[in-house]
Amino acid sequence: MPPKAHGAYLTWRGSCKRTPDPPAPPDTVNDSVLAVIPARLASERLPEKPLQPIAGRPLIEWVWRRTSAMGLFGEVVVATDHPRVVEACRHFNARVVLTDDAHPSGTDRVAEVVRMREFASFRFIVNVQGDEPLVDEEHLEAAVNLVRSDDWHLGTCAGPLETPEALADPSVVKVARAGDGRALYFSRAAIPHRRAGPPTDEELQRTPYLRHLGIYAYRREALLRWVALPPSPLEQLERLEQLRPLEAAMPMGVAVVANPVGGVDTVADLARMEGILSGASGLIPSEPRAHD
Repeated sequence: MPPKAHGAYLTWRGSCKRTPDPPAPPDTVNDSVLAVIPARLASERLPEKPLQPIAGRPLIEWVWRRTSAMGLFGEVVVATDHPRVVEACRHFNARVVLTDDAHPSGTDRVAEVVRMREFASFRFIVNVQGDEPLVDEEHLEAAVNLVRSDDWHLGTCAGPLETPEALADPSVVKVARAGDGRALYFSRAAIPHRRAGPPTDEELQRTPYLRHLGIYAYRREALLRWVALPPSPLEQLERLEQLRPLEAAMPMGVAVVANPVGGVDTVADLARMEGILSGASGLIPSEPRAHD
C-alpha cells in the first residue's frame, strides 16, 4: 500500500475506534417479562374449567386476551396439561405449550415453560391465574415491580380481609406482612390471632388482616430454585406451596392492592361473569396478536 494511502487508512481506522457504540436497548418491562397462564383441564368444582364458555368465548381466551392487552409482557403463554386446551388456544391464536400432566402445581407448570429454549431470555416471570377473566393490570404490575427491585426474588399480592367469615374460612388464605413488605407467613388460619376473640367488621377495617391473592412474580433463578426444593414441613401442613420458598428464606415481597373482581370456580361464578362480560367488548382487543 502506498504511504499516503496507508496513512489515510490509519486515519479512517482511528476515527472508527473513536466512534461510540450505539446505546444498548433499554431493559423495559415489555422485553424482560414473560406471563404464563397455567390452565389445567381438570377441576374438582367446575369440570373442564378453562373451556367453559362465557359470553361466546372459553374462559381461558378471556384471561389470555386481557393479559395480552395490558402491554406489560414480552410474551403471554398458556401452559396446559391437555390437548383440548391446546386446540382451543390455537383457535384464537394464543401461544400455548403442552406441559407434563403430572405437575403438582401451577408453579411447576410455569417452570417447565421457563426452561424451554425459546423463553430463555426472559428475566422475570409472572404466573397469571387461569380462572380470572378480569385479572387486574395493577395487580400484575405491582407483582412485577417487586421482583424488578433489588429487594425481592419473589413477589405476590394481598388484599384487605373484609368480613369475620372470610377470616375464619380455611379456603381463604391469609398472609402476615412485615413493615417493609416482606411476607412473614401464609396460613389458612386466622392470622394475626386476636387474643380477645374474633374481630368485628369495624375492627377488621383498622387491623392488618390480609387475604392472599394467587398472583406470583419470580426472578427466573428464584422460580427454578423454588421448584427444585423438596416440599417443606409447613407447606405440607397447610397445603400451601408458597410456604416452601418462605421456609427456604427466599425474599418474598407482598404488595397490598384492592381486592379483585374474583375468579371462576363454580357454575354461579360462570353466570356472574356472563353478566359482566356480555357487554365487555371494550375490555379486550377483538383481534389477538398472531404468533409464529
